[in-house]
Amino acid sequence: MNSLAQNHRRAGQTLLIDADDTLWENNLYFERAIADFISYLDHRVHTPFEVREHLNRCEHATISAHGYGLVSFRRSLLDCFEQLSGTPANEQQRDRILGFAEAICDHPIELLPRVRETLHELATRHRLILVTKGDLAEQTGKLERSGLAAHFTAVEVLPEKHHEAYLALASNHRCDAGHTWMIGNSPRSDINPALSAGLHAVFIPHDFTWVLEHETLNPAPPGQHLLELPAFPGLLHHF
Repeated sequence: MNSLAQNHRRAGQTLLIDADDTLWENNLYFERAIADFISYLDHRVHTPFEVREHLNRCEHATISAHGYGLVSFRRSLLDCFEQLSGTPANEQQRDRILGFAEAICDHPIELLPRVRETLHELATRHRLILVTKGDLAEQTGKLERSGLAAHFTAVEVLPEKHHEAYLALASNHRCDAGHTWMIGNSPRSDINPALSAGLHAVFIPHDFTWVLEHETLNPAPPGQHLLELPAFPGLLHHF
């Protein structure tokens, strides 16, 4: 084991851990709902790719105005449908479109491989804080259904994950930046802003990371570390 790995293995570090698509499947269900929506729209002019691009723009606008969560997703689907159809959705169309979003509410929490065992072991050596973003009720509800809550000393549901949010979080929880790591699948929300706030980071890619979370990974600044692991259990080799 090299000196860098040995430093990671020191007990008593603070691990800030993302939830959606880091601990459990999430965007996969949205992708299925979007595919059903595009199939239902069956637009005569725009290709499925063009419809998806328009939906991405709708989601970006909705999130800016109303935040994250299923309420915003429902609004984005309706906005996309009405803008591309050129007419308001009737009651039957509205019910069908909202049904695509409702299907997401009903799915069970599907933990990613060996997440439970990995968290259990990490919690014996380190302080674990769940750091996610979105609707408070939705995110805390998923955590409760996951059965993972006992592993975390604190839970932060942020309206957005950016540079200032990580600075505030580190201050509120008295995190020593030199011994604090943000762990997640999103370059835009988990890795780059945490690095900019002076923290270390661990990037764990996910095949279905939301397109609005895609961003080029920034290199770690001098004195900081960025690890890239293929799967969550790999954390045990470093922490």
